[in-house]
Amino acid sequence: MHSRHYPSPAATPSLTDTVAETIRQQLIQGQLRAGQRLSEAGLSEQLEVSRNTLREAFRILSKEGLLRHEPNRGVSVVVPSIADIIDIYRVRRLIECQALAQAWPRHPAHKRMEQALAHARRMRDAGDWLEVGSANMLFHASIVALADSARLSTMFADISAELRLAFGLLDDPEYLHAPFVDLNARLLELFELGDTAAAARHLENYLTQSERMVLSVYSAHVE
Repeated sequence: MHSRHYPSPAATPSLTDTVAETIRQQLIQGQLRAGQRLSEAGLSEQLEVSRNTLREAFRILSKEGLLRHEPNRGVSVVVPSIADIIDIYRVRRLIECQALAQAWPRHPAHKRMEQALAHARRMRDAGDWLEVGSANMLFHASIVALADSARLSTMFADISAELRLAFGLLDDPEYLHAPFVDLNARLLELFELGDTAAAARHLENYLTQSERMVLSVYSAHVE
């Protein structure tokens, strides 16, 4: 796990920060995959920024452990290790379960949870499992938003990017994402009923199941 500077919520992000966030979101959305080499020319044209600005964004993301720079080979997306995955889930339990247990059930973020769940259901029906995964990320980011902490939300964005890289190495996104649409629905039901303790317990069991699935399939992939 790596960390980054957490700016004040009132601070205006620089162009470099904005570019880094754009690439980070591409990782979270599954648009960039673990091990993929990044073209300076292609990305600078796509993002309409100079190569110097892009290199600065690369440095930021490399410090966060999302990108890797190799002399004479350029920049590529990192490949998470099994130790990384275990650590990510450890942090997720600490952040998400506490946020859920201590939250007010009518917190505005619960609307974002509802919207993410509805989108996941639509994408499941359409068979778009990559987008189901993106909706799931948004659902869990909304859980973290219940804590009203910009720093925790920023930290979770980093974790989400690393986790999505691990997901991208797996060959069966339906197997990975399908069970959690209904589990998210049950979690949201408990939360909206006001039983935040039960919702947090459900989430802890859910994360344990997810971690085991990811580690099992990931281990088979890297052997």
